[in-house]
Amino acid sequence: MVVQIVLLIAALLVSWLVFTLLINIVKTTVKTAILIAAIVLVLQLGFGIGPQVLVDQIKGLPQVVWVFIQEQLGNNQSQ
Repeated sequence: MVVQIVLLIAALLVSWLVFTLLINIVKTTVKTAILIAAIVLVLQLGFGIGPQVLVDQIKGLPQVVWVFIQEQLGNNQSQ
């Protein structure tokens, strides 16, 4: 009988922890989505930059970073 009560309490505790974790994940996801939407809205209304242009720039970002790294390594080796 005592073991069943301990198991019940442990199960409730684990359930509460998982529920709390999921709530925190959802809250963080919603905050991030709202922030991204606000940034896209400001870019579109303030500068006339549409979402597709932003996506294209994000897709090209790895290439820009790669070129930057190569330039930095090239500059450091020549010095």
